[in-house]
Amino acid sequence: MTVIPALRYAYFPGCVAQGACRELNMATQAIAQTLGIELIELKKAACCGSGTFKEESQLLEDTVNARNIALAEQLKLPLLTHCSTCQGVIGHVDDRLKAAKADDPAYFDQVNGLLQEQKCSPYQGSTEVKHILWALVGDYGLEMITQQVKRKLSGLRCAAFYGCYLLRAQSSLPFDNPVNPSSMENLFAALGATPVYYSGRTQCCGWPLSSYATEASFKMAGNRLEDAIASQADCIVTPCPLCHLNLDSRQPEVEKATGKTLGLPILHLPQLVGLALGIEPSKLGLERHVVKTQALLRKLGF
Repeated sequence: MTVIPALRYAYFPGCVAQGACRELNMATQAIAQTLGIELIELKKAACCGSGTFKEESQLLEDTVNARNIALAEQLKLPLLTHCSTCQGVIGHVDDRLKAAKADDPAYFDQVNGLLQEQKCSPYQGSTEVKHILWALVGDYGLEMITQQVKRKLSGLRCAAFYGCYLLRAQSSLPFDNPVNPSSMENLFAALGATPVYYSGRTQCCGWPLSSYATEASFKMAGNRLEDAIASQADCIVTPCPLCHLNLDSRQPEVEKATGKTLGLPILHLPQLVGLALGIEPSKLGLERHVVKTQALLRKLGF
């Protein structure tokens, strides 16, 4: 009898999954319950800053996220997020502060001094920051996930969209190669789906440009979508809710900017996993998408 690993994490849902992409939070909670993974939500955590805090001050970014990590350290658990932007920002801060503890103790003490002023627990550098992809692939394991599959995603062609932060923000990348990653495609195969390899899978969706160069952002997203469609993908699957917003929520605007009809469904990674685990689409929030997912679900027999 195979023993299912007992996994517990300090859960950092982030802002977008509690707002514009609430279906991501729904799907994460649903697959965790099905897989027997315990998530303890860090309800006192703050926004990671999405990379914008450091435009004002690196010290601000480091202090805010040192506090977020310290909340997980209090629980003696790894911090888990399902947002690759949060992973990139918090993970990079964790790398920087762990290095500062040894190489720049004055800066390390400055960060903790600011936390102490606010009566917050100090950052110790005693835990890890993990994206749910790394938790599924590395901690739970692909072999174990395959055993939990209730509905094989046979015939579904899935195009991974890694985005920027997940691959590039940290000095060391667990379970993958930052130049030629394979963890998402390996997970797709474990779920019974067919991975689609295409040129845009490790490039930027255009979200960072959207606030000041909207047309360029939409055209960038259009290029990613067209690449996946040309490779005959049934859907794009992303580990980043910001990528999801630019590729799904804004896809009608992308179509206007490019003059092309696209209509490609964009799934959050936990939603795809949830479908393979036999979780009903309504519990994964698949009806919330701008690009409708009905044709994809019919292909899977829902």
